[in-house]
Amino acid sequence: MPKPQSSNKVLKLGLPKGSLQESTFKMFRKAGFNISLSSERSYFPSIDDSQIEPVLLRAQEMSRYIEDGALDCGITGNDWILENKSDVVRVTDLVYAKQSLGQVRWVLAVPEGSGIKSVKDFAGKRIATELVNVTKEYFQKNRVKVEVEFSWGATEVKVNAGLVDAIVELTETGRSLKANKLVELATICESTTQFIANINAYKDNWKRNKMEEISLLLKGAIAAEEKVGLKMNVKKTDLKKVISVLPALKKPTISSLSQEGWLAIETVIDEKVVRTLIPELKKRGAQGIIEYPLNKVIY
Repeated sequence: MPKPQSSNKVLKLGLPKGSLQESTFKMFRKAGFNISLSSERSYFPSIDDSQIEPVLLRAQEMSRYIEDGALDCGITGNDWILENKSDVVRVTDLVYAKQSLGQVRWVLAVPEGSGIKSVKDFAGKRIATELVNVTKEYFQKNRVKVEVEFSWGATEVKVNAGLVDAIVELTETGRSLKANKLVELATICESTTQFIANINAYKDNWKRNKMEEISLLLKGAIAAEEKVGLKMNVKKTDLKKVISVLPALKKPTISSLSQEGWLAIETVIDEKVVRTLIPELKKRGAQGIIEYPLNKVIY
């Protein structure tokens, strides 16, 4: 019988509550970890791994609790690591735009027709944002004195109501800014979702190995979201025509079928090219084409 796990072998993992929660849970499920909440108000999810102890926290706070050791590791945005000036280990990027785990920007925006054209025009102006420290540093680097105040939300409304002169706000597409008749003047910082760790926890061999296992599986799950598998049959005489248009991670897998003169091909491709690729494969002699989803792609 296997030896029972030591009680001290538990990894305290912070998961983001809010906008990143759903996408994070989905990626963990694809990575092989089933996470669930007993209620929407719960901050302590259950997970089917006795070596992981998850807790939900706002992404804005995550890096502080990881830095001071209350948590061993967690998932948050690089923007909040910079804002909190946290000294943590960056285990890996978790970049996947479709599920709000991709790159975002914090931008400096002003109302249309404000007359403000450059950073130098902000001297003496008031700016509202959640990202106070990063915004202050941006203007200090540009040697412009401004008043930066913390915003609890509804930041776009404050500038349109004339309460502040400008805002620094998070954006992915810029559509919300345009809808509120705001003009983007500069990017204050860019951010991606990060898997980070406490420095001392990362020095612990067991904890570091556990974090790296989680990281590997998460990255594999994220990579698989943009890939699909393809299987097809082809005559040996048509093989060159088919594989000449067939992209793959390296080379497609080719094996013989029981029917003489026929081969089976299997490969992994970008999902975005499937709709144009399958008709072309059919024209070149491929038959029995099957497309299937993937859970993980480990490079």
